[in-house]
Amino acid sequence: MKIYTGRGDTGTAGLISGERISKSHDRIEALGDIDELTSAIGIVRMAIRGEDEKLGREMRAIQSNLIKLGAQIATWRDAPESEKYAGVGEADVRTLESAIDRIQESLPALEKFLLPFGHPAAVHAHMARSVCRRTERHVVRLSVQVSVGKPPKVLKWALIYLNRLSDYLFVAARYLNLRAGVPDDLWLETHA
Repeated sequence: MKIYTGRGDTGTAGLISGERISKSHDRIEALGDIDELTSAIGIVRMAIRGEDEKLGREMRAIQSNLIKLGAQIATWRDAPESEKYAGVGEADVRTLESAIDRIQESLPALEKFLLPFGHPAAVHAHMARSVCRRTERHVVRLSVQVSVGKPPKVLKWALIYLNRLSDYLFVAARYLNLRAGVPDDLWLETHA
């Protein structure tokens, strides 16, 4: 099978549901953000490789969940294929919350904003968090377009998952700095 098909040469993309939509559509924006977020988390995994097996396994599971989330967004219409893609749900959100709680127990209290800085793995986690927030904004925009006030059930858990994931990446970044002996770089409000 060739990697290129030529079907997207006219500026459209095919979804798992069989629809072809413009590559500028908000749905494709959201899918592109999910793809970028999955890659950004891969960079974090590479940066911590061998140093923290538990965190590495969690991030691998998160990457897998993001693939499921993308499949949800690419199939949520009335496509029969959507039955194959369970997507993310409440159990995935609870798993993230448990991981956040576990990591946060080891961190000192934070009373000020902090600057993304420190150990390379931590900075990569902060970058992934920023990509996650953008992804969340695009999925919110998509949910508003589709159904004002009541997003499709599929997007409900996608939005919650992305919101928790940005929190997870934030505490993971702080933990990676702590583990490396790098203190939080706190924002110092200055007045001219």
